[in-house]
Amino acid sequence: MSRVRAARLAAAAVIPGELLLVLAVAAGVRPPAAVLAAGGVLVAAALLLEGWVLRSLYAAERARGAVRGEALRAAGRAVVPAAVRRLLLHELRAGTSLVRWVLRRPPHGAAEGDLPAAYTGPQTAMMYGMVFVSVVETVALALLIPWPAVHRVVLVLDVYGVLLLLAMHAACVTRPHIVRGDGSLRLRYGALFDLTVPADAVASARVDRRYPEGRLVTLSGDGVLDLAVGSQTTVTVELSRPVAFTRPLGARGEARVIRFHADDPRAVVAAVQGAAVTPSHQR
Repeated sequence: MSRVRAARLAAAAVIPGELLLVLAVAAGVRPPAAVLAAGGVLVAAALLLEGWVLRSLYAAERARGAVRGEALRAAGRAVVPAAVRRLLLHELRAGTSLVRWVLRRPPHGAAEGDLPAAYTGPQTAMMYGMVFVSVVETVALALLIPWPAVHRVVLVLDVYGVLLLLAMHAACVTRPHIVRGDGSLRLRYGALFDLTVPADAVASARVDRRYPEGRLVTLSGDGVLDLAVGSQTTVTVELSRPVAFTRPLGARGEARVIRFHADDPRAVVAAVQGAAVTPSHQR
């Protein structure tokens, strides 16, 4: 087995665990500490292997005359599957969102005249509860584990878990839905999902509370896209034409109807309808 294939297989083996962790947290389920520890070990091993292979491929590309940026991108594409790149990018963006949240920066991507629409209401208490449980667990394990080496590993993993929870919530807070002044929509869930709906694709919008079953992003056979938070949606947007979107791991889809959650659905619907009736020369 070549080193590149081994690195890609290692990365692909990490995808299910990493994705399950992210989706479980989004759904309000905190995995057991043993699962988090095992996942952390697998991720660390995969990253070490990929780092070694990336360094070798980078050196080979440089030897062929590629500049640094091109060599790094070529090595990354060769080793890291697209799904893994998206997950790593998600964690990077979530980390920067945590900094943005702490510094109380304006909502990401919002310009003057836009309406940022929060959607974290159904999950805020759950997220803080999970953070509290994680902190208590970290302290308890620090007192119970007698082996220094194991204690340090578990401490690092627990602190990472707490930071990941906070970063995911911070990404949702700092990256709200946005209704543009022209009536277009930008629908998001943290750094995991980002869909832009052009103004000319919006046929109608209405307040419509539903409780769909399934994952965070669910597309039905008839083209209905549910972007649920806390297993609920509050706004339904009918589209005049299909709109393409990208799932969290890179798969593509097309939606004809979009249902999403907003903490203040009436304000969102009013903004969309107001933009639709405003003459273009007054915008």
